[in-house]
Amino acid sequence: MISLRHIATGLVVAIVGFFGTFPIVIQGLSAVGASPSQASAGLMASAMAMGLAAIGLSLFYRMPISVAWSTPGAALLAVSVAPQGGFSTAIGAFIVAGVLTLAAGLVRPLGRAAAAIPANLAQAMLAGVLLPICLVPFSALPQLPYFIGPIIGAWIVGALVHKLAAVPAALIMTGILTFLMGDISALDGAALVTLPKWTLPTFSLTAAISIGVPLFIVTMATQNVPGIAILRSYGYTPPPAALLTTVGAGSIIAAPFGVFSICVAAITSALCANEDSDPDPERRYMSAVMGGVFYCLFGLCAGVLTAFAAAVPALVFGALAGLAVLNVMAGALRAALIDDHGREAAVLTIAVTASGMSFAGIGAAVWGLLAGLLFFGLLTIRAGLTKP
Repeated sequence: MISLRHIATGLVVAIVGFFGTFPIVIQGLSAVGASPSQASAGLMASAMAMGLAAIGLSLFYRMPISVAWSTPGAALLAVSVAPQGGFSTAIGAFIVAGVLTLAAGLVRPLGRAAAAIPANLAQAMLAGVLLPICLVPFSALPQLPYFIGPIIGAWIVGALVHKLAAVPAALIMTGILTFLMGDISALDGAALVTLPKWTLPTFSLTAAISIGVPLFIVTMATQNVPGIAILRSYGYTPPPAALLTTVGAGSIIAAPFGVFSICVAAITSALCANEDSDPDPERRYMSAVMGGVFYCLFGLCAGVLTAFAAAVPALVFGALAGLAVLNVMAGALRAALIDDHGREAAVLTIAVTASGMSFAGIGAAVWGLLAGLLFFGLLTIRAGLTKP
């Protein structure tokens, strides 16, 4: 039976999961070649995919399993170069990432291999991806102080109230400033309900290596594995293979509609699984179900949100995206640098990834991870040789 507490928790989950990070999703899809209508449809399809997956998994296992889009994955896309072939080739890379996730659930050695990548290096790659994005609000501030300054101020005030209130506060301020100073004519004709848009995928080895593989690794290391761990910490033990195969298959099916990746959520799973959701642990799954319902409802309005993004200068939305992932950046840096062993390798990974370098058609995220793994291996060998 659904209670008001389940509905309230589900609404909070959807607000945090959707409105807290949708700017980076739009920016990420646009960076890999999506047109405004494709980005809008991709945002809608992503919200629908994660909402339906959360509803299905939670009802089937009767556990509070929240599903999200991969915010780190969206950040990775935001700093990627659009592949040759445009958005259809990016969609092919999304499918590759989904296949790898599906395989990680079905083929245990592959899942173990993905999990064997040192966590600090995976987090370092994420930090390197996020660093240029997080700099945008402050590099853009001198150019648009009257617009970006109040948004940063609202983010700070919201963060002082609660860290989950920071991005919604910045979004509210952006909305106010848009109606006061933005080009609201961009909202004219925006469809209230967003319709799906199918794009025929094309496949490229370069795009698979530069986009698909890093998307799989960063989502696996920063979303799927922590999400499953969060559920276990609250006493829920869903089969990891089933969760990975579900989000992997869902990502593959939804990719032609612009969905880059869905995954097991960490933060929103914790919101659903704690006692504030319901005093009875066996009934908390309904909060995740309601969160999925609200995700679907929010997704239907994606066209209006995309038009809203077009109503402000591009730097404003870039700044908003940077603020949206600052907390993620903080967590990634902490996890990357907390361990003395391999700290230098983590810093090398961050530096190479943040450089934005591209060589042989392969992007900086892959080179950063490879450089970090090589240096980490050499450090481990040295430590073994110098043991008394």
